[in-house]
Amino acid sequence: MIDLSRLRMLVAVAREGSITAAAEALHYSQPTVSHQLVKLEAEAGVPLLQRMGRGIRLTEAGRLLADRAESILAQVESVHAELDELAGLRTGRVRLAAFPSALATLVPLAAAHVSDRYPGIELTLVEAEPPDALSALRNNDVDVALIFDHGDPPQRDRRDVTMTPLLDEPLYVVTPADRSWDGPRAELATYAETRWIAGCERCREHLVAACGRAGFSPIVEFETDDYVAVQALVAAGLGVSLLPGLTLLANRHPGVRLERIAGLRRQVVAAVYGKPPASQPAQVLLDALNATVSEPQWPP
Repeated sequence: MIDLSRLRMLVAVAREGSITAAAEALHYSQPTVSHQLVKLEAEAGVPLLQRMGRGIRLTEAGRLLADRAESILAQVESVHAELDELAGLRTGRVRLAAFPSALATLVPLAAAHVSDRYPGIELTLVEAEPPDALSALRNNDVDVALIFDHGDPPQRDRRDVTMTPLLDEPLYVVTPADRSWDGPRAELATYAETRWIAGCERCREHLVAACGRAGFSPIVEFETDDYVAVQALVAAGLGVSLLPGLTLLANRHPGVRLERIAGLRRQVVAAVYGKPPASQPAQVLLDALNATVSEPQWPP
């Protein structure tokens, strides 16, 4: 029997043009994709890839299987959706991966909504930053991925997932509450000469890009994914930071001051694999997220 996750890898190779690019798009290592494709060839019983110098190309059998694979994957998702509908949502399972500040703010209300209205649906939650959440989604380890997107730099091709925008978060400069500044507190350029505390890799990339547009390169001396730790470092006078609204709703340190930066935001998005419709339990969760996401009372 052909493994569906390996079919997704073959489709990615056909789309991206190389194993390395496919691995990057799927957030796997290149050796992992190569190893899984070898197993797929064994399952298919024919060569699917042909080495060409340092590159590869699909054999005729590989092109045939890749062409059919997208339809196969879509039909599998459709069958799951139909079975869920036949079950009338008396039973079912939906798995969600979400980044930490969403798990602390948006997800509990949506999870309670699902539990109250559909007690037969089993909901499981896992914490994951966006790249890992999308990888889990493509690998069928979760059904819905809650991610964020700053909008720069341009994101990788996401033709294999369906995105539902949920919320726009404002971004804030976080500074020690007892320190004064020369210049407008709500402009990044005011903090050009101070030290910065950066977050996750994608958040740091956005910080560097935003500061670059403001005319300077930030001096990043500390990095941590923990938004509670970021605020504690700021309160201790070790630098300033740029944090999105959900992290500040989840936790607000009394020793920091916030300044909302006009024009800076990140978008919170729910992702499911493949084209609509989503499976019925996944759609229930999407509906719950939409129903419980109203405009939060952002810090002033």
